[in-house]
Amino acid sequence: MFTRRAITLTLALWPLAACANAPALSGRAVSRPSDPDLVPRATPGWSSWVAAFKPRAAAAGIRADVVERAFRGQGYVPGVVARDRNQTEFKRSFEDYLNIVAPERKVQAGRAAFARHRSTLSAIESRYGVPAEIVAAIWGVESNFGQRRGDIPTISAVSTLAFDGRRGAFFEKQLIAALRILQSGDITPERMLGSWAGAMGHTQFIPTSYLQSAVDFTGDGRRDIWSDDPADALASAAAYLRDAGWQRGQSWAVEDPSGNLTPDRGGPSFRTGPNFRVIKRYNNSDSYALGVGHLADRIAGGGALRQGFGPDGDGLVKSQRVDLQRRLTAAGFDTDGDDGVLGPKSRAAIAAYQRSVGLEATGRPSVALLQRLGG
Repeated sequence: MFTRRAITLTLALWPLAACANAPALSGRAVSRPSDPDLVPRATPGWSSWVAAFKPRAAAAGIRADVVERAFRGQGYVPGVVARDRNQTEFKRSFEDYLNIVAPERKVQAGRAAFARHRSTLSAIESRYGVPAEIVAAIWGVESNFGQRRGDIPTISAVSTLAFDGRRGAFFEKQLIAALRILQSGDITPERMLGSWAGAMGHTQFIPTSYLQSAVDFTGDGRRDIWSDDPADALASAAAYLRDAGWQRGQSWAVEDPSGNLTPDRGGPSFRTGPNFRVIKRYNNSDSYALGVGHLADRIAGGGALRQGFGPDGDGLVKSQRVDLQRRLTAAGFDTDGDDGVLGPKSRAAIAAYQRSVGLEATGRPSVALLQRLGG
């Protein structure tokens, strides 16, 4: 479902001067994507598609000079198409999701970020009615408090997906919206960066949602969700939630053994409120809304969930999964961390270990495997 952004979860180009006396744009230095498959390249097919698209852009009210400057140096991004066609990722449990979006280190980072931007977040809460900790939590889940804003040129990303055609109409709409943003002078093409699917800035807005809800909170004349200063982005997220129906003073959810939502069998239950559904407008997922809400509660000083999680489908609790990852890594089979989330890298390490000892390489964890490793 596409709501605010396209989900299931840099090139130095050229300036686009909106006007001769426009104020300088702020923002981080532009970097090149580290993955070569994410570097734009002007292929014949993409270039032909762009030529055919330009009259449609003109019909939508985009000036010819904006279109020409927007596409200069852009291109087809093969890695974007690969990611779009391979979204059949395995389903994570709610416990795994929480371990990813709200581990203790992220809680501490969130509290530090909240303290640094306390006055801005408080002012945003006063204006839009959305609690400061909810806004901070969305910031944390979307871009790790601004550390992962994306480095793919948005024009290249969305034009690639529009050209590819699998969801061509949707992404052509995003491309038109991105061009409207450039035409407004809010950002330049070389700084209009984001994810492979066109989600941009600190709070990962897709272009249409930017046009709907982005605000100029700093008063500098630009709605700059890309700047190192996150104020406009955080206020834009709050404006989005307000417009989606946030009810001031109402809870998002509370942990309740008799609640109406139990995302994992044997795990904690929640009694959700109307604002839970508003968070889902940002990303239509129960796990997402619960993750944002829980991280917000922790940032505000709350504790861990009272109800623990039982064994997973492989019979392991979190402490055993952590132990398994540590033992595999110590044995020379790197799991890329020991967070208790047995994702693709951990399962690849399990399979490699199984092959090394003559077992069938299933990649599946088990109590027996942990015991074999000395756990």
